[in-house]
Amino acid sequence: MMKILLVLCCTLLLISCKENATNALLNTYQQRLANVLEITPADTPLLNLPIYPDTRSLKQPVADIRMGLLDAYELRQCGLFQLIAERNSVLGKVQDQTRQLRYELLFLKQLNHCLTVLNSASELQSQLNDIYQQKQQQLPLVIWNMVFTGKEWRQQFTLGHQLLEPQQFGGYIETVAAFNYLDTLTTTMTSQNISQALVTLTPNHIEQLLYHQQQIHNTQYLGQLFYSMAQITAELNTITAQLTQHENNVICGKNINQQQAQYLRNVFYKYYVNDIQPYLSKLQSQYQQLQPYLDSLYTILIQHHDQPPAMMTLYARYYFQGEVQRQFQQATIEHVSYWQRLFKRCQFKVGHQ
Repeated sequence: MMKILLVLCCTLLLISCKENATNALLNTYQQRLANVLEITPADTPLLNLPIYPDTRSLKQPVADIRMGLLDAYELRQCGLFQLIAERNSVLGKVQDQTRQLRYELLFLKQLNHCLTVLNSASELQSQLNDIYQQKQQQLPLVIWNMVFTGKEWRQQFTLGHQLLEPQQFGGYIETVAAFNYLDTLTTTMTSQNISQALVTLTPNHIEQLLYHQQQIHNTQYLGQLFYSMAQITAELNTITAQLTQHENNVICGKNINQQQAQYLRNVFYKYYVNDIQPYLSKLQSQYQQLQPYLDSLYTILIQHHDQPPAMMTLYARYYFQGEVQRQFQQATIEHVSYWQRLFKRCQFKVGHQ
């Protein structure tokens, strides 16, 4: 029995210590280049990235609007009474941020309907019209709270600690669909003609909030993508700096033994061209697909925020507005530029030899 437990523990230990495949690929690439140059691989500096702010600093206060006349016959007739009763139930009072937004959308839609069927001269209609105006003004705050403080959504923005694996981009499709939906919903619900938008907003479309919440529940794709791009940038910059530092030691020229340069070229094709470059392209492609939704969503909602935390402004500029991609692209360009210089100086043809 003890032997079985020992074997099981060792197996679990080996599994937990298994090196990340992307880390392994980058380490091998750097080590092979260092071997050819006969140098020690340089250490990659620790990242100093903008982190996602805490929930308390991000959450926007939303005043609780109370209604009198809850037993009014008209409310029962136009379908609003039952909705309010569900919200005031035990479960309704403890619902999460996603279900709160779902309720607000259903409430506004039903209230918009009630205002079209109630007697325009009634006291109730006047009260409902005031509530409609207040709820409409609060809606961007409710959306903000859901997107940036709701548990399932918030975890998407929290940075990961491991590079995405070359063949494992789990959560990408679900994340794109979720933020595409949120961007469209937010754009529609903050438009000038919200009354018309509410008419066309179907209950089924509102229920998709819960669907997307469920789809991203077990993923942290965005945080992993952001971390991967930043870490890859640091890794590439370290490798490029070391190659550049020893660039003049690589001898090239007519009637000169170019064996060292040829070995470098072989490492470049075997690791960078075959494996690393396709991985980098995939990272960039997926970021470019997601970034417009994130930027649009944030740009719309921040207009309704009185004083966003400085950390959130920094975070958004880096991840939503493209700074992480700019640095990533620059690192890639500078790395490829080294190889272009080497190929030109050594008169190597582009392509496998």
